[in-house]
Amino acid sequence: MESASKSGLFTYKEGKRKLFDFSCDLKKDWSKIISGQTLWRHDRDGVDKDLRTLVTEKDIAAAVYIARHSQQNKVRLAEVTESYRNAGLEDRLSRLRVFWIPGDFDADNEKARETIFNTLKQEMTEDLLLQVALGGLTRQDVTRFAASKHPGRPITLLSFIREYGYRSISDTGNRLGFTKSAVREETDRLFIIGLIESDSLQGGIYRITDSGNAILDICSRLCDYLRGNLGGGNRNKELEHVCRILGIHYPSIPHTTPLGIRNKVDLQNPTALLLQHVAQADADGSVTWPQPYFALPSM
Repeated sequence: MESASKSGLFTYKEGKRKLFDFSCDLKKDWSKIISGQTLWRHDRDGVDKDLRTLVTEKDIAAAVYIARHSQQNKVRLAEVTESYRNAGLEDRLSRLRVFWIPGDFDADNEKARETIFNTLKQEMTEDLLLQVALGGLTRQDVTRFAASKHPGRPITLLSFIREYGYRSISDTGNRLGFTKSAVREETDRLFIIGLIESDSLQGGIYRITDSGNAILDICSRLCDYLRGNLGGGNRNKELEHVCRILGIHYPSIPHTTPLGIRNKVDLQNPTALLLQHVAQADADGSVTWPQPYFALPSM
């Protein structure tokens, strides 16, 4: 997570361990704490204590349990979690992430340590990075977002909702200069994808979701790429890694490529379509691009 924070999508700092084996704090316009414990040779009381510590801490966005794989440990974990479900604590358990380490893992073996490290890194990246830091954004979400037939419009609408909220189709259309049908079409798409939400199943008053914020942040960094402002030769390996997981292979398209509304792009290439949306929204001046978070804000 510390490495991924170099993408500029969020910041990382070591968290206060308190009762935990490890902890970190991810910040942007939110703060999400990830804390965890390790299970190696605990008895039932030890597993219960670990889980109670993890699931009862109010401020944790994700509770990580790294556990030695054995039938005994799996049975203990299942028994304890079932008791919490029966106590009506399902919402707390939903924050729990369990990552298993092979039971015969030899911590003194350098090759074994490297293998376990790489395995945990991949599993945690796919879970904690996407589900916690990026609000559950998926590759399918990105593809569906990019599939809009109106370059720039989904980013413009999402940015507007983020900054001003969404009271009605008429109000939003008037303030953006869009027709009601255009607003309705794009709003329905964003709602179905899950980038905006409403207290009503029928919609109405909308607000941006965590994944909606995440796609805007990513588009903002892509805007920096198109402007040649990513730094380091216009490269950011951590951003490339995050985007690659989401199916966005932006380095494959030179930042000097014309991508405006009058330029044809490959309609089967989600990356090209997404970059076209970014380029058009930037050219229209219709978006307040979120700034990168390379460092924690000063107090």
